[in-house]
Order: sequence, then C-alpha cells, then structure tokens
Amino acid sequence: MRAATLLSCACLLAASAGLTSAPPSVEHQAPSASRLTIANGKFQFNGRPLQILSGEMHYPRVPREYWRDRMKKARTMGLNTLTTYVFWNLHEPKPGTFDFSGNLDVAEYIRTAQQEGLHVIVRPGPYVCAEWDLGGLPAWLLADRKIVLRSADPKFVTPAARFLKRLGKELVPLQSTRGGPILAVQVENEYGSFERDKADKVYMARIRDAIVQSGLNEVLLFTADGPPELPAGTLPDLPAVVNFGTGGARGGFDALRKFRPDGPLMSGEYWAGWFDQWGRPHARTNGEQQARELDWMLEQGGSFSLYMFHGGTTFGFMNGANLDGTYRPQTSSYDYDAALDESGRPKPKFFLFRDVIAKHFPELKLPDLPPVTSPLAVPRFELAESATLWSTLGKPARSSKVKTMEDVGQSYGYILYRRQIRGPVKGDLVLTQLHDYAVVFVNQQRVATLDRRANQNTTPLDVPAGAATLDILVENTGRVNFKKELRQERKGITESVTLAGQTLTGWDIYSLPMSDLSTVTFGTARAAGPVFARGRFEVAAPADTFLDLRGWEKGVVWVNGHHLGRFWNIGPQQTVYVPGPWLRRGTNEVIVFDLGDAPTRSLAGLAEPVLAELGGRPR
Repeated sequence: MRAATLLSCACLLAASAGLTSAPPSVEHQAPSASRLTIANGKFQFNGRPLQILSGEMHYPRVPREYWRDRMKKARTMGLNTLTTYVFWNLHEPKPGTFDFSGNLDVAEYIRTAQQEGLHVIVRPGPYVCAEWDLGGLPAWLLADRKIVLRSADPKFVTPAARFLKRLGKELVPLQSTRGGPILAVQVENEYGSFERDKADKVYMARIRDAIVQSGLNEVLLFTADGPPELPAGTLPDLPAVVNFGTGGARGGFDALRKFRPDGPLMSGEYWAGWFDQWGRPHARTNGEQQARELDWMLEQGGSFSLYMFHGGTTFGFMNGANLDGTYRPQTSSYDYDAALDESGRPKPKFFLFRDVIAKHFPELKLPDLPPVTSPLAVPRFELAESATLWSTLGKPARSSKVKTMEDVGQSYGYILYRRQIRGPVKGDLVLTQLHDYAVVFVNQQRVATLDRRANQNTTPLDVPAGAATLDILVENTGRVNFKKELRQERKGITESVTLAGQTLTGWDIYSLPMSDLSTVTFGTARAAGPVFARGRFEVAAPADTFLDLRGWEKGVVWVNGHHLGRFWNIGPQQTVYVPGPWLRRGTNEVIVFDLGDAPTRSLAGLAEPVLAELGGRPR
C-alpha cells in the first residue's frame, strides 16, 4: 500500500522536478478513465492508492502573475494537490452578467496547477465562507426581502444553479476524466454548521443536483463538515471529509471513522493558521504542533488539505465578518499565519511541514525552493493632492425612508444619507440597525462616529436655530460570512433614523461604491476629510512592498487603479500589501480614501508587513 502510494506521488513530483518548465504529470496525461475513487476505505487514482496532500489557495487573493510561483512552492513543500473555493459574487457581479477574466480566470488557474504537476480539488459552494463577504454569495440576492439564503427557496436555488451551470462551461473540460487535474468537487460547504439542529437535506440534494447538471459530476463529489456537524451537513450518497484545527486531528479522524466507517480518512480543512479581525490580536498558531499532527495523520494513511497553504490578501471590499453576539469584521490581510506569508515567502512552518512529508515519502526528491524575492522599501512620500468627498457626490436617489445598499442596487463601499433639518433641536440621533460604521456630520462638520462592533447606534445632537444639513456616511465593513445571521446582512441603515424621538423622512441617498475614481477632481489645496488624497512614488524595479498607513484613520487604498483593501488605525493590520506586478518601473500613483483628516498625509513602503500592532500610534 505504501509503495503504491509513493508511486502515485512520485509521478506527480517527477513531473515538475524541473520547475521552470514543468510538463503535466504522468497521471494528468492519463486516459479518460482517470478518476479518483474509494476502495477499501482508501482513495485510489487510476486504480492506485493516493494520499491527498493538499493546500488551499484562492485565485482572487493572489495576483495572477504569482499563481505559478505559489504553486511551485506548494510542490517544493511536498504537496500533490491544490484546493480552491470558487467565488460566486466575483463571477456574477450582476444577475446574469458573468466574469471569468483576468484574476478571475479560474480555468487558467487550474490549468496552471496542472502544468505544475498538481491535482486540484474545486469547492464551488455556492456558499464558501472563506472570511469572504456574505460567504461568497452575491449581495444582489438580498435586494429581495423575502429570499432565504442557503435554503431550498427557489429564489436562492435557481440563481445558484444558474451560476453553477455557467461555471461548468469553464471547468467541465478540466476534470480528470477528460485529462484535466480536477479530482473532486465539494458540494456546498460546512452546511452542518449552518443547520446543525435541523438539517435541510432537500437543499443539499438540490445543490448536489445543480452540480451534477453543470457537468461537474464525472469526478468524485463529497461534503465537508466539522466533527459534531457531520450528520447534519452530509448526504448519504456522498463521501464525507472532516474539518478541524490545531489539536483536533485525533478527535476529527475518530468522528469521521465513527460516522463513515468504510470511508477514507481526510481532513478537508486542517486549519494550519487562523484569520485576523479588526481590533483583535494578530493570530499566531503553533507550527510545531501542526507538524506533529500532520505526521500523525499521514501515519494513519490519511489525507489532508492545509487551510491555508497560502492565504494572500482579501483585496477590495471582499472581507467578511463574524457575528457571535458581537460583530467582528476581518482584516484585508489574509496572511492567516500560513506556511507562506502574505507576499509568498516561506515561514518556518513551511519547512516543518516539508520535513514531515519528506519523512513519510523518503523515495521522493522534493524540488528546490524557487528564488524568493525580498520586498522593497519605498522612501516616505507626500500625498499632496486631495479632494473632499463632498465635491464628488453625484445625483442622489430620493426616498421617504432610508434604504439599504441592496435597495439601491449597490453591493459594496459606502452610502451617504442626507437630510435638511431645522434647529433648534436637541436629542438623541438613533440609527436603527446600523450596518456597520457611521460618521455623522452637521453642516459637513464631523460630530460623531458609531461602530456596530461596539453596538453603537445612538449619539446626542444639539443643532442650533436655523437650517442645517445632516449627513450620515455609512461604511459596509464586511457582511457576515458564517451562520444564519448572513441572511439579514443588508448594509447601510437598514430600518430607520430618529432624532429626538421623531422619525426622519425625506432623504437624499448617495450610492458610493468607490468602483470608479475617474470623476474625482484633485487639487493642491488641502481638502478636509472625509478625503481622497493622491500621491506618487518612484521605483527602479517593481517588487512587493507594504504601505505603512499608521497616522491615517480608516479607509481604503488604490495603487495604479488596483484596490488593495482596507486600513483602520485600530489594527492589528497597519500595512497594506502592494504586489510587485501591480507596480510600474518609474512613477506609481496612490490614492487613499480616509474617513478622517490625517494631519500629515504621507506614506512609506516597508519591506516587512505590520500585522500585529493594535490601537495605532503616531508616526
């Protein structure tokens, strides 16, 4: 059994020993009968036992130019498989409008993995969790107030099936039965954690059927859940794998053995790290303990997928949030304390894991590590041009009541509620169901901030006699991506606004998705916050860097038009990652949108990230 397993892995590793131009593996050139099957409680591929040694990496979180480099490093560590989610909200930004181009070319991502000698496991959801806004579900679904997400509700299942069918056009030819690298496809994702007490098997069956009808059924279909949730999240006709983190290997495998005595042992997600949340300490995990658990799993003849092998970055507005009594949005950095850091450099646990794999497969010659390029430092530069948000507002929508982002056809970014009021008036301003962070202005002067994390939705106002303009600028800081609360994750002010006990009506609502900055007119005079600030810096040779946002308050950053993600002075993340391929030799443009009014508007590029500094500090 071990010899056969080694032969299977050896075919993969030998295929890409020359990493600069690796041909497809021998197995990937197999005839159309190539298929992952289960026999005698073990995985088999082409009739030979295979232990799946996988790592998770997500194509939108890694610049396309770096996909191959990261895959080479996966092979160097000893992995033979790549696992990825597919992100519905990115691929269908509007109903019926699909995008599989550029960094969203998931088919090319999978072809690249094959060229690097990797099998592929695809997890198309349609729900993916992933610390991703709404777990990857499109926000436009929530425009229908009656929809029930992740249920057999036709309003959800029908568009989900449409997406999976369109995805099939991209991925069906890449199944192993057709000479491609896709070994297996996961049905839904940890559904047992969503419906642990009342599992909706009808819903699960319909998602399975949608995947079958998409054509992605020539390979192994399976489900994945945590140990206690296995009964609720599975289907009787599908094999199951189990997800757990550091310290959970023995309990996880025992639970899987008990639940499916005749099935293979596999950790579908072995959490070899953890994610960060704004205002909370940076996650640090025990690489030595994780290496011991990988060793133990391999001793049992088990398989695993590291979550994450390389986390990368949640660019743009795509981060999710948790809600377990307290709302906690996640950072843009998805470093995850993974084997590779945010810029793709090996951490100590990379070598610990490599040593474990080499121990179990001593006949394999693991490839040498590809060259690792160090990030560069960029001298501090000024952002001398600016424009106040007030000068960029377009035409508002008029509404008697406040509306959510989804109500006005918006998914991400900011939304501004404006109303004329007449003083004198004194009392509490109450934003009922604020999602998620609001800055309140009277006559464009900031008077308060309200933060859903702290359950804040009320501030006292004292407006003197005369006419005044009330502005409430609300940021969507990330939709909940886990548990049933995601069903109500509409953004903005979701119910009403009252002042001194009176409901305010008659609003101008400005949609601010921040998807097009071409209309922002910058000037050299200093504009007051909330502000767009623009500056430029020079590089002789493009390479990764980390922009230091300490001294700024809260907002987002673009470099050469690429949306890098969020910053917030509460930490722990204080830098934003700038991929080298997104820079140009010579002059590069940076635009920062800040809700505050930083006294000194400058930035520097650091050679190392700052991911563990809470509270912010002056420069």
